[in-house]
Amino acid sequence: MRRPIITVLVFLLFLSTSAHARVLLDITSPGFTAVPIAIYDFLGDERGNRVSEIVREDLRFSGVFAPVDREAYIETPLPVFDPSNWTPLGVELVVKGSVTTEDGDLVIVLYLYDVVEARKVMQKKYRAKAEFIRPLAHTISNDIYKAITGQDGVFKTKIAFIAEEKDNRTIYVMDWDGKRLRSTGIRAPLILSLHWSSDGKKLLYSSARGIQWGIYLADFTARKETLIYRSTATNIAGDFLPDGRAFLFSSSRKGSPDIYLYHLRSRRMERITWKRGIEVSPAISPDGKTIAFVSDQTGTPQIYTMGLDGRGLRRISFSSGYSTSPAWSPRGDSIAYAGMVAGRHQIFVVNLKNLEPLQLTVKGNNEEPSFSPDGRFITFTSDRDGYKRVYIMRANGEAQRPVSPGKMRAFGPKWSPK
Repeated sequence: MRRPIITVLVFLLFLSTSAHARVLLDITSPGFTAVPIAIYDFLGDERGNRVSEIVREDLRFSGVFAPVDREAYIETPLPVFDPSNWTPLGVELVVKGSVTTEDGDLVIVLYLYDVVEARKVMQKKYRAKAEFIRPLAHTISNDIYKAITGQDGVFKTKIAFIAEEKDNRTIYVMDWDGKRLRSTGIRAPLILSLHWSSDGKKLLYSSARGIQWGIYLADFTARKETLIYRSTATNIAGDFLPDGRAFLFSSSRKGSPDIYLYHLRSRRMERITWKRGIEVSPAISPDGKTIAFVSDQTGTPQIYTMGLDGRGLRRISFSSGYSTSPAWSPRGDSIAYAGMVAGRHQIFVVNLKNLEPLQLTVKGNNEEPSFSPDGRFITFTSDRDGYKRVYIMRANGEAQRPVSPGKMRAFGPKWSPK
């Protein structure tokens, strides 16, 4: 495996942070509206402008914040704050900062002010190597997001995906917004079904090499690839269990595809499904007790759930005659999947309480959904541009946009857990 992912460490030096920051409306509430926020270009050189623009775009796409036009700012960019300058504009939060260099490192001091409570919410000093300016900016976005919502943001997460390149497929990883694209060096004629470990340090996937389908594990910390299981049958990787000690996969080793549980330490396999027909694409619930999978036991591929012990079988997809690619939300209360509508695949999310499906996409073919770790976003594959690309959107279907490079044929995205 050539040059695996490099873990970027951004060192933070805390100056002072006000405790008990105001937490705004429940961001999951249907009545929630984005919070108006003023984000100044950070004082210093042009790198300050780059950082503030990244933070601005992060927070805008979140749907939680609505950055205000900079032409409306009347206050100095210096770290002084008068709420009366902002109340008439309806602005509720103000972000200011400065950029300097110390011993070759980039140093940023950040200030976050609450207009409603007329006080400084946060002051922090950040330090990182200059080449890590984007991770540094994403860290700032995360801190602002958490200070106001009380929840972790996704701005430091990654998306893994597969790209077709001539006669090979290659696994790539990029930041959540499509920037800092890097190849893992993992290449093969066929690669499918990427799955992150819960610590975000390993990636499980299937690859056909020669005449055998194998399931492989890439360890980015150890910088190595390990063959876990291989046979002449078709073996397609599924999710890790939450504790990381086992994973699900589908295999045709006994004839038609069934779902198995593979224990990594003992190398023992358990067969979970026994019905005739196909059972594939297993996905584990966040609590590790329930699997979602695809079965054609009623005649067409549909999404089902059942306990890991094989009990409690339940069909959950009724929106189309052909449904695939189930993916659990982090809360475990809904499942995203791809369903066929008028001859094209579209992304749906089904509420597991009432089984009401919500269609999120309409253009082109849209498949392979994967939730962000906070459940507020979904990445997926779409060919709406004429070829497959990786897209992201909010979990309600808003703000759909491509994030993989243009003209790169990309598919199979998986959002990292952290």
